[in-house]
Amino acid sequence: MADFDRARRGQGRTEGVDFDLAIIGGGINGAGLARDAAGRGLKVLLVEMNDLAGGTSSASSKLVHGGLRYLEHFAFRLVREALSEREVLLDIAPHVVRPMRFVLPPAPGMRAPLLLRFGLGLYDVLGARKLLPPSRTIDLTHNVVGQPLKRSFRYGFEYSDCWVDDSRLVVLNARDAADRGASIRTRTRCVRAERKEHWELVLHDHGRRDVATARVLVNAAGPWIGEVAENVLRQKLSARVRLIKGSHIVVRKLFDHESGYILQAPDNRVVFALPFADEFTLIGTTDENFVGDVNSPAPGPEEILYLCEVANRYFRQTLTPDELVWSYAGVRPLYDNGKGRPEDVTRDYHLELDARRGEAPLLTIYGGKITTYRRLAEAALAKLSHYFSGRPAWTASEKLPGGEFASGSVKEVMAEMRTRWPFLSEPMARRLLRAYGLRAERFLGEAQQLEELGPVLTGDLTAAEIRYLVENEWAETADDILWRRGKFGLTATSEERAAIERLIGTLRQSAVQG
Repeated sequence: MADFDRARRGQGRTEGVDFDLAIIGGGINGAGLARDAAGRGLKVLLVEMNDLAGGTSSASSKLVHGGLRYLEHFAFRLVREALSEREVLLDIAPHVVRPMRFVLPPAPGMRAPLLLRFGLGLYDVLGARKLLPPSRTIDLTHNVVGQPLKRSFRYGFEYSDCWVDDSRLVVLNARDAADRGASIRTRTRCVRAERKEHWELVLHDHGRRDVATARVLVNAAGPWIGEVAENVLRQKLSARVRLIKGSHIVVRKLFDHESGYILQAPDNRVVFALPFADEFTLIGTTDENFVGDVNSPAPGPEEILYLCEVANRYFRQTLTPDELVWSYAGVRPLYDNGKGRPEDVTRDYHLELDARRGEAPLLTIYGGKITTYRRLAEAALAKLSHYFSGRPAWTASEKLPGGEFASGSVKEVMAEMRTRWPFLSEPMARRLLRAYGLRAERFLGEAQQLEELGPVLTGDLTAAEIRYLVENEWAETADDILWRRGKFGLTATSEERAAIERLIGTLRQSAVQG
C-alpha cells in the first residue's frame, strides 16, 4: 500500500499521473503483464477485486503444454509458441514448473495409432526441445505406468509436457512485479473508470475509497471482462467473448508414480489424469458453453459423470461420483471465432486496443493460456509501445522469485535444504521447494527444529510459513492459504481452518498496529 500512497503524494509521477499502466485483474495475464511492465521501468498499478488467482487462473488443468489436440485444428502457430514457452517457463521457474511424462494409450474406435504416433512426432519437431526427452512407444505390460490400466492396453505412447502450480505462478509474478516497484492491490475493486486524457479510477479497497490516475488501462479481468466493460467503463466490448467452462474432479490417487495420462474420449475430446498433491489424482477437463454467475462456477453432475466414465474406460479401479474429494470449475473468456463446439473455439489470446484521439487508450485481453501468459504480456506491451519508452523484452531469461537454480538440479537443491534444515522430512522439503524455491529460506531462517517455526496448523503448514504468506504474498483469508498458496484444503479440518483464520487475524491486526 505504501508504494501507492507515495505515488498519490506525487513522488515518481509521470506527467502528473500516478501510474503509466493500470491493470484490472489479478489472474495470470494481469500478474504477468504487471511483472513485465514494471521490469521495463513503467509505474504499474494492478487491482484485483478478490485474491490473486481467485478465478480461472487457479482452476486450470495445472499444465504447461503445447496442446497436443490443437494439432487437429491445424493451430500450428499456437502449438509452436506454447511449446517454446514450455521450456522457457521450465527454465525461469524450475520450482513451480516441472517436467512430466504423459502416457497416451491407443483405444479401439478412437484415433488410429499411426495417426497418434505421427502427431507426437510433429509435437516433438514443433517443440524444438532442449530440456525434455522425446516421445516414444512403451510396453504397458512391463512398465509401472501400465499397472493401473486395464489389461487390454498392452502398449502406449509416452511424451513430455510440464506440470505447473498455477496459482503459485500467478503469485510469484505478482511478487516479482511488486519487487520491481509495481503496486499490487488485492481485495480492491475498480468501481468506475473515467476516460479523459488519462484514466481516473475510483477504487474501493477494504471499505475505503481511493482515486488513482493512469495513462493506459488494461482490462485483464478474465471472465469478468464484459462486466468490467459494461459496469466500470460503461461501454460494450469491441469484440465478442465466448465463456467456456472447464471442470475437474479430484479423487484418491489411482496410481503411485509421477507420470500423467491423456485419455481419449468417445466424443473425440481428451481428458487428463494427473498425480496431484501427493495423495490424489486430478481428472479433467470438460468444455461447455457457460451461462450463469461467473463468481461461482461449479461442475455440473453430468460433467462429473462424464469425467468418471472416461477414466473408467482406462483404469482398473472404477470411479463413481460419490468418491470425489474435491471438484472445481473455471470459466475461460475466449475470443469468439464463430466456431460451434466449445472445444473448437481458439485458445489463442487476442488483444483489442481501443485508441481514441485525445483520450487515454484501453487494452482488453481475451483468452490466453497459462502456458503463453509471458508471451501475451510481451505482445501487449508491443501493442502499447508507442505510448511508452522503456526497456526491451526481458522476462524470457529472468528467473521468477525463488527459482534461481537450474531446472535439472531440483534433487540437489532439495538435498541441500534437508542438510541445512535437518528437521525437514522429504515430503515437506519437496513441498516447500515446489512452492517457494530458494525463498523458503525467508521463513525457515536459522531454525534447527520444527518447533522453532511455531505451531503446525494443518499438515506440515507452520505459523512461520503463514506469517510469510500474509506479509509477502497478500494472503488475507484461510482459503487464500488452503487453496491458492497450497492445497491444504484437501485435508484440513474445520478446526484447523478456524485456527488458521485466527492466526491471520492476529497477524493482520499486529500489522495495522505496527
